[in-house]
Amino acid sequence: MTAVAGERQGPLWKAARRWPTAVALAAAALVWGGGLGDAADAVSGLAPVVLLLALEYLILDQIGRREASWPVIGGMVAAVFVIELLDVIDLTTVAVAAALVLLVWGAVTGTANGRHSFGIQAAGMLGFGAIALVGMAVDPDLGRYLVAAGWLLHGIWDAVHLKLDKVVSRSYAEACGVLDVAVAAMLLFLL
Repeated sequence: MTAVAGERQGPLWKAARRWPTAVALAAAALVWGGGLGDAADAVSGLAPVVLLLALEYLILDQIGRREASWPVIGGMVAAVFVIELLDVIDLTTVAVAAALVLLVWGAVTGTANGRHSFGIQAAGMLGFGAIALVGMAVDPDLGRYLVAAGWLLHGIWDAVHLKLDKVVSRSYAEACGVLDVAVAAMLLFLL
């Protein structure tokens, strides 16, 4: 065994391979540092993101390019910034409209990953969308628990995709899963 190969098995190399977890924990710290506010603020701020998490999976299934996971999320963050900055239309409305377009498009034309994969992603979009929308419609104290459930369930969704190595890149699935569980915990225990 060469020295280089031996170094790649050491603790620093193993820690470096967990960079997605580090990114997720840094993002969670930003969420926490920005303050969750009260239950109403937390729900109104974090429920639409549950829609966006499922929407990204739907986008990536439609284009069939897992390696685009990070660029797609970067584009979505930029789009959210512009939507919020312009303040012309609600982010939730944009996310629902985009999801509906992708759902119809996928149902009519299929997706690069096939109809079975599309069916799974469509079910995820509908399920996570329902949790987010109901969470925003009910009393904020109850909504907080629904939105936390959405984040936690999406963390499980990420773990399944990580294990199956499907739809999104492994690094994205790991980072998203860690962030999702962290945000769910914040909603449950820090409000």
